[in-house]
Amino acid sequence: MTRDLKGKLSDPKRGAAFTVRVVTRAVKTETVGVQEDGAIKVRLKAYPAGDSAANEELLKFLAAKLNVPVKKLEIVAGAGGRDKLVSVEGITTAQVEAVFGQATDDEEDE
Repeated sequence: MTRDLKGKLSDPKRGAAFTVRVVTRAVKTETVGVQEDGAIKVRLKAYPAGDSAANEELLKFLAAKLNVPVKKLEIVAGAGGRDKLVSVEGITTAQVEAVFGQATDDEEDE
């Protein structure tokens, strides 16, 4: 007899997930903009991209930009490379787009 697990497995956390392309060894940590594939490009001072210090810097930076605690963010894929999938609990994709949609224009003045 097979069990029907449909509806029994769920993740109660609500939020958004988005891809990030990391470029390391930057003069300052900043967003560069959104790439054609939809990934948010972020420059980090830390290196290499897969290092735990670089991942921590990325999460702290994203948390500050999104105005959420760092503990609400998680790198769910790609922690060891430049391309990462980040999930954020408690916000919508529209909020992510509002923050990063015009990152190129806003970052230069900071």
